[in-house]
Amino acid sequence: MFIKEIRGEIILDSRKERTIQIKVKTLKGIFISSAPSGKSKGKHESKDYNEHGIEFSLRLLNEFLLRFNNKNIHINQFEDLNKLEEEIKKYEADFGKLGANVTYVLEVVLLKAAASENDKELWDLILGEKKIKIPMPVGNCIGGGMHTQGKKPDFQEFLLIPQEKTFSRAFTKMFRAYEQVKYEIKKQEKKWIVSKNDESAWHTSLSNEQCLEIIKKIADKDNIRIGIDMAASTFFNGKDYLYKNKEMIRDRESHLEYINMLIDKFKLFYLEDPMNQEDFLNFSRLVSFKNSQVLIVGDDLTATHLERIKKAAGIKAITGIIIKPNQNGSLIQVKQIVEYCKSNHLKIIFSHRSGETRDNALADLAVGFQADFIKTGIYGRERLIKLKRIIEIEKSVGLG
Repeated sequence: MFIKEIRGEIILDSRKERTIQIKVKTLKGIFISSAPSGKSKGKHESKDYNEHGIEFSLRLLNEFLLRFNNKNIHINQFEDLNKLEEEIKKYEADFGKLGANVTYVLEVVLLKAAASENDKELWDLILGEKKIKIPMPVGNCIGGGMHTQGKKPDFQEFLLIPQEKTFSRAFTKMFRAYEQVKYEIKKQEKKWIVSKNDESAWHTSLSNEQCLEIIKKIADKDNIRIGIDMAASTFFNGKDYLYKNKEMIRDRESHLEYINMLIDKFKLFYLEDPMNQEDFLNFSRLVSFKNSQVLIVGDDLTATHLERIKKAAGIKAITGIIIKPNQNGSLIQVKQIVEYCKSNHLKIIFSHRSGETRDNALADLAVGFQADFIKTGIYGRERLIKLKRIIEIEKSVGLG
């Protein structure tokens, strides 16, 4: 693949915060990729940028990329990223870390270009000879936690999870339910000014249980499953869970009891980060209590790093795993994680971040790696572009 020019630059994400974008020009055209950023970050995820900040990372990146301008590079298939990563490691040893966001974007944009060189789509280059599988959507309907300002639910996301024969049908049902939830919030919060949070989920001051009552009522009409991303680490103080919407303190045991009550009362299908990010034991207890009833998903607990995933799987602390590729930075390691999860019967959820861009590569990664679900939000330009990409892929292979 002949690269005429490749260069990084800084753009703004959906939260109007700075992030990295890379453009590469080949004989086939111009290819672009950009990195999302999380607001609620697990402390075990890789650092986004060099310790000196995004501008320092950008300078390092563009210095590194000079070696590729007007050169042939041998990236024609996914495994060729190994060669790139070896070069990155040597460069970083001398000049400092680029950061996970930077390495992620560089790998994605070069894979996009390589796919075009081989007359393939990005997902097809990753998938290879494996059978295609279209993931189902996990949509953030009502938002709280760190993604939302003002009075809000303690839990970060109240989720709609359709199960349909096609993604396009699942998206239609999810979006319709999302719109109906707006009117139910209006009924309960009389002075509600319609607003959305960072991920375009509805912003309300209603309590956790009031939000669950609303989404369950709407979801039941269309036979849609529901779930929660608690992001419990965000309201854990090292000893207790501090609930702010209805001021309350719960210790670890009463918090666990409360979760079990919510699962039973609202027939939850999906539960993400229900305990703080170090509490492998109580994750495991929750799985043992509810192993056939609800999908217990690790995000901050596992942070898209294989060692933590192996620890969680080894004690049966999770039954599903969030994969945020930029939490790690290496798509080679993401592939290793996917293969480990499949061999250990863990459900795989590829996920966006709260600060998103218009890059739709996440959709291709979810299809290419045969994910069970893709979590992208439900509304908003940066979210919809990924959902529409899945529909486009589904139709292109005759499944839509």
